[in-house]
Amino acid sequence: MLTVPVRQLGEAERSAVERILDRDPFAAAQVAERVAARGLSWWRADGRILGYGSRRQVEALCWLGGHLTPVLASPPAIDAFAEQLGGEERTCSSLVGRADAVLGLWDRLSSSWGPARDVRPNQPLLATETEAPIAPDPAVRLVRTGEVDLLFPAAVAMYSEEVGTSPLADDGGRSYRRRVMELVRGRRAYARIVDGEVVFKAELAVVTRRTAQVQGVWVAPAWRGRGIAAAAMAAVVRDALARVAPTVSLYVNDFNAPARRVYARCGFRPVGTFATVLF
Repeated sequence: MLTVPVRQLGEAERSAVERILDRDPFAAAQVAERVAARGLSWWRADGRILGYGSRRQVEALCWLGGHLTPVLASPPAIDAFAEQLGGEERTCSSLVGRADAVLGLWDRLSSSWGPARDVRPNQPLLATETEAPIAPDPAVRLVRTGEVDLLFPAAVAMYSEEVGTSPLADDGGRSYRRRVMELVRGRRAYARIVDGEVVFKAELAVVTRRTAQVQGVWVAPAWRGRGIAAAAMAAVVRDALARVAPTVSLYVNDFNAPARRVYARCGFRPVGTFATVLF
């Protein structure tokens, strides 16, 4: 029996949820963006938030939508969330968040939710609030709406390399293309385009009032090893800080040494460790 209950939170508890999200602005960014956009009403949200703690004080959260993300989850909270979720069929495509909580949940849920396609236990979470100490690439700019057809193949290639599956598999890529278009229209997609080819791309996939989280960083294979990534990322950081949010953040696989060197050159510092479980 659970001594502290887990319950689904609603709009009446939004202020408590936002206080918790503010305590971990980089790791909780994806959840914070969704709450800001859709609130906690079940009929508006694209997922649900479970809370751990007494009626008077919520101590930890667990977002369950397309992804599962725990926020400020202590070991007792992890146990409680796992007990609640273990009796449900898995509907999410991944677990992602701070490594201790994600791996703790996976240890308890793997017998009922597994097997996983991939487990990435060590993904440095990085952030910066200052422009890069290197010159930005002036050719990196926001992608225009008329350039989605140029960006989309690069986005598919990045997704396939990073996630290990194709975003075209389920519906021929229609939903993924809509997401790419949303990022372009929201002025959150960057690229360097040479002779009609995207040679670098990145997106502000998550934006909150506290941070802009960069995802989808990709360099065309023929352009790798030429040293374009650092200056390109410096351009992204510069624009994001000037126009979007007071900090820029991202997480990266620990084994991706070239990317980690790029981010270090751009002034990113460690602010934690993520883990991801992919299904």
